[in-house]
Amino acid sequence: MKKVPIRIGQKPGHGFESPLGLLSDCHRRIEQFLEALITVARRPSARALSPSDRAALEGALDYFANAAPKHTADEEDSLFPRLRASADPDIRRALAVVDTLERDHREADQHHRIVDALGRRWLAAGSLTADERHELGNHVQVLQAIYLRHIAIEDRDLFPAAGRALGEADLREIGREMAARRVRR
Repeated sequence: MKKVPIRIGQKPGHGFESPLGLLSDCHRRIEQFLEALITVARRPSARALSPSDRAALEGALDYFANAAPKHTADEEDSLFPRLRASADPDIRRALAVVDTLERDHREADQHHRIVDALGRRWLAAGSLTADERHELGNHVQVLQAIYLRHIAIEDRDLFPAAGRALGEADLREIGREMAARRVRR
């Protein structure tokens, strides 16, 4: 998998000791790789992939195939269960959206499978039919809409509420679980 480039002046990312910040940092990477998919999908269909388009497409497909499922597990297996166990009133209000967020994950997974299949076909064959390009573009647009709403809810509402309500022990354990998902085996 390609590494996300560091830009001069870019705010340093969070580590596992700050799991909510790290989840939000992951959202920035999702936005970056989604933008790469959007850009490549909008290229004129008669044109073959340039080396930079090929690298962008491959990097985005790899990110969504390998790293994004870990992010989903971070939320669904580590954060959401702790929120559901909380009696905090802010969390109780925020939980109203958790079912929607989990549905978003399932819906995005369906679109990612199709985008991945079409993108891998494009990389292997060097081109897609006009219908395949149209299908790819449609699925990428749906993903963009899902992520726009989903990320806004989490970054604006859910993560701040979780930060106020969860204790340091819960946050440390979430961070350890997130790190364990990324250990190469």
